[in-house]
Amino acid sequence: MNKELLGKVKQKKEAFRGWKQGQVAWEEYRETVRAARDQVRKAKAQTELNLARDVKDNKKSFYSYVSDKRRTRENVGILQNYMGDLVTQDMEKAEVLNDFFASVFTSKRSSHTAQVTEGKGGDWENEEPPTVGEEQVREYLRNLKVHKSMGPDEMHLQVLKGTGG
Repeated sequence: MNKELLGKVKQKKEAFRGWKQGQVAWEEYRETVRAARDQVRKAKAQTELNLARDVKDNKKSFYSYVSDKRRTRENVGILQNYMGDLVTQDMEKAEVLNDFFASVFTSKRSSHTAQVTEGKGGDWENEEPPTVGEEQVREYLRNLKVHKSMGPDEMHLQVLKGTGG
């Protein structure tokens, strides 16, 4: 990242801190975030294009970037099961998530939704969390353009095509 981009990211962090303390208006914070996000996205796209273009000359940097993208989060936050109890054990978390995701793809209707209690936003404190219906998922999957989507490693297929002969 260049100095200008690092400055924008720093401005974003400072604006967030100011907004949390009530010193910066929401609109000003939102504009700062948008400007920084746009520049970061452009820089990331340019970096990925450069890596794809130069893969034949410099494979190490390309594969280093790809392997860095494949690192996953190792921990899931505390969940709430269908009875309202907090679940902290990994096996229990897996069962709660499995029940929830299975209910989306089967005709069986689930009477509960998995909720992450950690990191709840201020907007959802007094409202019911959003639910996703089976038909919404099916419609989304039906309209998904697989050759335009990012993979699970958050890289576009166009970047990965640069690795071929």
